[in-house]
Amino acid sequence: MTGPQEVAESAAEAMWAGDQASQALGMEIVEVGPGRAVVRMTVREDMVNGHAIGHGGLTFTLADSAFAFACNSYDRRTVAAAAEIRFRAPTHLGDVLTATATERSREGRSGVYDVEVTASGSSGATVVATFVGHSREVGGSFA
Repeated sequence: MTGPQEVAESAAEAMWAGDQASQALGMEIVEVGPGRAVVRMTVREDMVNGHAIGHGGLTFTLADSAFAFACNSYDRRTVAAAAEIRFRAPTHLGDVLTATATERSREGRSGVYDVEVTASGSSGATVVATFVGHSREVGGSFA
């Protein structure tokens, strides 16, 4: 018998195999479970903008990837219906960003997920962004 944790891990593995964008950005899945995911990425030279800080779009992409793994953790193909981010602090070259996605609610085919992005660098750990994603199941599974 397959339990919820095994389903979440299997779905994440199947999604990861085809997620060229997250892989190209050097992301790694740290943890996944039913309705939750933790994804990490290091800010590289090619991720820094003209202000010498991490590009906000890449912080959004990290949060969106954690959101995707969390909302697909039930092995039901799910996409983003809407998402919003609030930037709290800048990121810098070499920072290790960690996005932690947690399910707030899930009813029918829709869900809401909160994602907190922290940066660990030379000055310690700081919350750099908060993200809210709204998901919608589109049918099918990864199996």
